[in-house]
Amino acid sequence: MAYRKLGRTNKHRRSMLANLTKAVINNERIETTEPRAKEVRNMVDKMISYGKDGSLVARRKALAFLHNDVDTVKKVFDVLAPRYANRNGGYTRILKLNERRGDDALTVILELVEGDAE
Repeated sequence: MAYRKLGRTNKHRRSMLANLTKAVINNERIETTEPRAKEVRNMVDKMISYGKDGSLVARRKALAFLHNDVDTVKKVFDVLAPRYANRNGGYTRILKLNERRGDDALTVILELVEGDAE
């Protein structure tokens, strides 16, 4: 499995991805750099898929990844999973903005798409 290391150790990267995933789920959109957004997109899609599964095992996996944040997991299972019930993946979109002033990193908006697929 190929993934981006994002210049961090394994523990730091996992924690950062979990925190960004929680931010996307709670706020439904965040602004970050493009490599981070591409990695977080996979995690958000996985969490929503867990929510659509709805089993106890899926809830425990989501809790384990999201650092036992009960409110966020509750939102995934009770709000987001029904919203995307008829959608087969593609729960997020990335909108490119501009380069950041300090280091020219491409910034993007990562947001959840609206309800059902057209």
